[in-house]
Amino acid sequence: MPSNHQTTMSDQHKLSEIRQIALTVSDVSTALPFYRDVLGLSFLFSPSPQLAFLAAGGVRIMLSTPQGAGTVGHNSILYFTVKDIVAAHAAIVGRGARNERAPQLTAKMPDHELWGAFVRDPDGNLIGLMEEKRG
Repeated sequence: MPSNHQTTMSDQHKLSEIRQIALTVSDVSTALPFYRDVLGLSFLFSPSPQLAFLAAGGVRIMLSTPQGAGTVGHNSILYFTVKDIVAAHAAIVGRGARNERAPQLTAKMPDHELWGAFVRDPDGNLIGLMEEKRG
């Protein structure tokens, strides 16, 4: 064991990337159309009325009613990257999302500007949109 008491682990035991995020919702039949039709995520499957899975790139979003853990409307924020944040935000709000904050400059980085915007799902969960504007 190293002298600084940190345990080293082999590459085979290290975490790599997030594969799935669980989101607690009050009603999957209400949340599913929002994530599928309003946000435009690809529907994967729904093994029961209390559970549905969608794809956000290489990450699965699992919509679930409270199953012993999780509180409706008090989840972590999901952030999605978009190519044109102003147009994407307007389209998502136009499809029924509740606007929380219009697109605005979040930070000026050495090689790009980071822009952010927020909407809410039917349960009040916050959804973030991000764009890295270059040039």
